[in-house]
Amino acid sequence: MQDLKIALIGATGKAGTYILKALLAQNFPVKALVRNPEKIKFNHSALTVTTGDVGDSDVVRGLINGCDVVISALGLGNPASEKTIFTQSTVNIITAMEWLGLKRYIALTGLNVDAPLDNKDEKTRLATQWMYDHFPVSTANRQKEYDILTESKLDWTLIRLPLIMQTDEQTPMGTGLINCTGDQINAASLAQFIIDQLKDLSFTKQAPFIWNS
Repeated sequence: MQDLKIALIGATGKAGTYILKALLAQNFPVKALVRNPEKIKFNHSALTVTTGDVGDSDVVRGLINGCDVVISALGLGNPASEKTIFTQSTVNIITAMEWLGLKRYIALTGLNVDAPLDNKDEKTRLATQWMYDHFPVSTANRQKEYDILTESKLDWTLIRLPLIMQTDEQTPMGTGLINCTGDQINAASLAQFIIDQLKDLSFTKQAPFIWNS
C-alpha cells in the first residue's frame, strides 16, 4: 500500500498537519499543496511541497498528476479563503481526477453536512443549526460540496467530523452513517482512519461520522 502516492490538500491545517505526519511516518510518498510553505516545519525524502491555491484548476491538476489518491483536509484557513472555497476546490479536484483517470478521493467536512439517510439526535441537530446561524455561507457551501460529490463518478468518502482535538493521542473510535454520538475526534485518530481508508473501501460513496468513544 505504501506504493500509493498521495496528493494532500490542506496539509498545514488543524487536521492536515497530523495527516501529513502520519502518512510520512508510514513512508507514503506525498505531494502537499499549501499556500504558505513556511508552515511545514520539517523535511522528508517522501515529501514534495507545491505552493499554490486549490481554487486554481491548473495548480490542482499539476498537484494530482502522478498521484494515486487525493486527500483533502481543506478548511477556511488563516487568512481565510473565500467562503465558497469548498465547492470551488471540489469541482477542480473532480475535473482533474477524471481527466487523469483517478478514482479514490477522501475528504473532510463537518457534522453539519446532511445526508439522505441521516437520523441526527437533538445534540447533532443543534450543532448543525448553530453552524448555519453563525457561518451560513460556508456551511451551505459544505452541503453543496457533498451534493457535487454524490453526482461524481469518483470513489469518494466524505468524513464528517465533530470538534478536532490537536493531539497525538489515539483512543477508541466510533463510526456511523446516520448520527454522530461523540463530541470530538483526536487528530491522530482521524489521520489513522484516513490511512485505513486507503485499503478499506467500505465507506466508498458514503459520508461517515467518526468520533472518539
